[in-house]
Amino acid sequence: MTLGVILLVVIFTVLANGAAMQQATASSAPRMAGQEYKNIQVLKNIPADQLVPTMQFISASLGVECEFCHVEREMDKDDKKTKKTAREMMTMMFALNKDNFKGEREVTCNTCHRGGIRPQAIPAILAEAPKPAREENEHEHDTSPASLPSGDPVMAKYLEALGGKAALDRVATRVEKGNALMPGGRGMPIEVFAKSPDQRVSVMRTPNGESVTAYNGHEGWLAAPGRPLREMAASDQYAAKVDATAFFPAHLAKVFDELKLQPNLETIGGHATTVVLGITQGEPPAKLYFDQQSGLLVRILHYSDTALGLNPTQVDFADYRAVDGVKTPFRWTIARPSGAFTIQLDDVQDNTPIDDAKFVKPVQPPEPGLGTNSAH
Repeated sequence: MTLGVILLVVIFTVLANGAAMQQATASSAPRMAGQEYKNIQVLKNIPADQLVPTMQFISASLGVECEFCHVEREMDKDDKKTKKTAREMMTMMFALNKDNFKGEREVTCNTCHRGGIRPQAIPAILAEAPKPAREENEHEHDTSPASLPSGDPVMAKYLEALGGKAALDRVATRVEKGNALMPGGRGMPIEVFAKSPDQRVSVMRTPNGESVTAYNGHEGWLAAPGRPLREMAASDQYAAKVDATAFFPAHLAKVFDELKLQPNLETIGGHATTVVLGITQGEPPAKLYFDQQSGLLVRILHYSDTALGLNPTQVDFADYRAVDGVKTPFRWTIARPSGAFTIQLDDVQDNTPIDDAKFVKPVQPPEPGLGTNSAH
């Protein structure tokens, strides 16, 4: 894979999982997709900022890029048969859920496609032996969040494993430098600026310019070379807040309304992990995986909600090292259905002064042609 192709993959992944059209002002009602885009037929009544994440959900479910259904740079055209088929499939999916599941979103694109262009009609051969069937009475146990025990003790153990709350509270800012390792092993310099409790700006330096992912505590944005600045959709901003706060762990529990302990353990890399559900009203629960022996956080799995289903993002943490008495992950891997890349740090500096301007969203004229793009 060439470096140019790798860059396009990375930029598309970042933009497609966090990008949305400009949000409506607080004084007006949210605009619908049909008002912002041309030739919307099936998804015209969803919020405009959900459209791009929803398209990414389709992309991930079928394992395709935008051009599979759309004419490049002329997204409103209906020249491709696959676009018509996608509309028919979405209509069918909505009808199935309405008629069979009381309108709940039980059937999605991924239910049948599982990452392939064609639905999987034939059962796949298992790569490992099937798990034993659960006992009948297991289904009778109440596993609703309200019935689960608190995850607070697990979080407390985590803070102690890192160095203790007092040491964590002394970290007000953090500047990190390293490389983003792309598929194929190529690396690009990256610098991360963070301020407690939840402000974080990542700047990746590509051969074509800087690619930026930012969240300042109340809004998020993305920018890439040759692309206009994009604001994050609401659900992506919540995910960005979780990610940013994870690097100031003393504040992580405050991101969620409550923490609940998942009843069963899960294994990551051969190590048993305790799973805590981070529950926030109106958002899909996040899953936090803590190594059962060390107590350290090894994974966060969270989701962005779209009109068709949930887009997952998984962040794995590793290579913990002590920095000023606080254990800090020097490596994390960000994985989405469209691909994964790893950030490996070389240097971490705590309490380095950071100009507040670093966390101010740049002012930029509206994207040319706003209201002329389209999807389904």
